[in-house]
Amino acid sequence: MDGTCHFDDIQETLNSEIEEFFSSAPPLKDATDIKRKLNEFVAMHLLPSGSGKTSRVVCVTSGGTTVPLEQRCVRYMDNFSSGHRGAVPQSWICRNLPLSKGDMPAFCSSLPDDPLLECFHCPNDTNVQVQPSYAEDVANAIGSHQAATTRGSLLKLPFTTIFEYIQILKEVALSMREFGPNTIFYLAAAVSDFYVPWDTMTEHKIQSRSGPLNLRLAQVLKMLSVLRKECAPLAFCISFKVHLHDLFLKTKCLSNSVGD
Repeated sequence: MDGTCHFDDIQETLNSEIEEFFSSAPPLKDATDIKRKLNEFVAMHLLPSGSGKTSRVVCVTSGGTTVPLEQRCVRYMDNFSSGHRGAVPQSWICRNLPLSKGDMPAFCSSLPDDPLLECFHCPNDTNVQVQPSYAEDVANAIGSHQAATTRGSLLKLPFTTIFEYIQILKEVALSMREFGPNTIFYLAAAVSDFYVPWDTMTEHKIQSRSGPLNLRLAQVLKMLSVLRKECAPLAFCISFKVHLHDLFLKTKCLSNSVGD
């Protein structure tokens, strides 16, 4: 067997999958604005060659992705994610490195799930105050976020759908190539493994009177391979994968807690 030919076949298949996904995906909203923000971020932190210094940049992804079932989306599938796995390291990284990205913003991991409603109260119709028990955490979160924003250490690029996530991640990776081996991808987002290709999707709401719904889902592009081979080959990548064993342990712990 010719190993070279086998590798070429695999690469050809990968290239075909990449081309198919991006050619069929809906246009990225605010693409021009996203590229402008990325260019400004890179220009701010890219040091002149020969200066003897290097800038390090980290891309952190967090939160879940939705899979639309219609082009004018009414229904969708969702990957649940609290965003904690990305928010905690994001807060630390922002204090030390420039950062490019979740459901939970950086510096808010110590706050409750709904900080606006739980951390504040209104003693009257015109006055909003911080709950005393959360005063220190809220002050730290606001102060740290303002400091990171002021010095240009934080660029947030929100996404919702699987199409937005992959297209934005590609744009980020291409922009970060300038930093070479000083680039880190911390990929903590809960990315869907399957999706409905855009060109096979109905435009309007699927009618329930049509009876049971049968969907044929395609496999989502393995973006980690694209990052390593095509977009940012010199970057250091960290990714996460949930196994059935992990789910079993979480379920068992939950059962024990309920039993107690």
